[in-house]
Amino acid sequence: MDVKPLRFIRRGDVVTLHGVPPDRTLLDLLREDLAATGTKEGCGEGDCGACTVVVAEPADGGLRWRAINSCIRLAHSVDGLALWTVEDLAAADGTLHPAQAAMVQCHGSQCGFCTPGFVMSLFGMYQGRVARGETITRDTAQADLSGNLCRCTGYRPILDAACHMGTLPPVPVDEARLLAQLHDLARPAPTGHDGAPGTGTAYLAPTRLPELLALRAAHPQAQVVAGCTDVGLWVTKQHRRYDQVLDVTRTRELRGLADTGAALSIGAAVPLADAFDALVARRPQLLAFARRFAGLTVRNSGTLGGNIANGSPIGDSMPLLIALGATLVLASVRGERALPIEDFFLAYRRTALAADEVVARIEVPHPAPGEFLRAFKVSKRYDDDISAVCLVVNLRLQAGQVAAARLGAGGVAAIPARATQAEAALAGQPWTEAAARAAGQALQAQFSPISDMRASADYRRALLANLMRRLWLESQDSTLPRLETPGALEALA
Repeated sequence: MDVKPLRFIRRGDVVTLHGVPPDRTLLDLLREDLAATGTKEGCGEGDCGACTVVVAEPADGGLRWRAINSCIRLAHSVDGLALWTVEDLAAADGTLHPAQAAMVQCHGSQCGFCTPGFVMSLFGMYQGRVARGETITRDTAQADLSGNLCRCTGYRPILDAACHMGTLPPVPVDEARLLAQLHDLARPAPTGHDGAPGTGTAYLAPTRLPELLALRAAHPQAQVVAGCTDVGLWVTKQHRRYDQVLDVTRTRELRGLADTGAALSIGAAVPLADAFDALVARRPQLLAFARRFAGLTVRNSGTLGGNIANGSPIGDSMPLLIALGATLVLASVRGERALPIEDFFLAYRRTALAADEVVARIEVPHPAPGEFLRAFKVSKRYDDDISAVCLVVNLRLQAGQVAAARLGAGGVAAIPARATQAEAALAGQPWTEAAARAAGQALQAQFSPISDMRASADYRRALLANLMRRLWLESQDSTLPRLETPGALEALA
């Protein structure tokens, strides 16, 4: 196995590890190789947050802090980053960090198994918000802790701790020193075991697009990863092994966000958290939907391009992008080609991506005048759950008429699909309750969902019609109570 040394910053020092397999998870590395057993393995699939750690990397002249799931994150993905585990927070004399002290003072721990993960999410919140002068509100805390589950149901005191830690004596990180260390770490290091020459072909992490495309053409058998929130499950749950991994998240051209004038261009390796922030900035009504797209720890690792490229019929970004009229740009050594996102999905888990291609970017048109957009996610659990049905409706209303309609649906077919029959039922019609009912019936006619652990086929079909009725009601009265409105859950408590 020809693998480069893995190097990252921990506790102010450079950690260098040799011979780490390309498919080894960060959690296994921490627990088994570094004896950092405070990081727990709970679900092994990025759902519970017991394995949460925090990474930092240079961004916009400073540091970007992210709480991530270590159970489905590949160890080599933290090469060149700074890493914190729960063992790294307390001072040398035992003084607790505010994230820890607040949990103690607010009685936020019960059985204790989930506590290290909550503490690390609080630490990420502290560095990303409190250290920058932001006051943590209940709503902010709930959103940022969405990737952590407490089986003892002790959420109230944990939310109290999140709001309380900013009142404690500050514990700053020397970001200037850390930035200098990270810049030093970014310089090329000897490859191979113990510094011996080597090519490091087991874990490929190109930094420029031409290099990525050349590697993709040369190694079509390599497993492509872009955040690894799906491939990580194949490693932990299906016990798949990968001798060679191609990581696209270091490729500079895939990490950018740009306004082209007519559209928002999102690089395929942009983390979901950043991609949704950019979408919400242009369409604020998507905030609740964005927050419910998995937990924050998953959104911090997962990428928009990865969510699209895996071709899952239940990925929530695809119905949204279909409804927004997004275009995918695919790239290879042969050049680039563009296609509407709905044409990318061919069959269950099968896409139009050629063996030598990667998803390079996603072009999302800006809102049109008269746009009325709603994104509905229905799942058993409110936070951090997979949709039973995802339906996104984008209407362009002019003088009470539906000038144009685009609908995307997930969870109701073998692929994420454009609801063309419902669009036809709406286009050119007056926007009335009858039109909404006709669109609901068209949705039921076009899709034949299956029954599975998340919902029955009958339930899904009923939802399609009922969500169109809900859309109609919301279009008539914006003050109707909506559970997903920020602060609504707190008001019900």
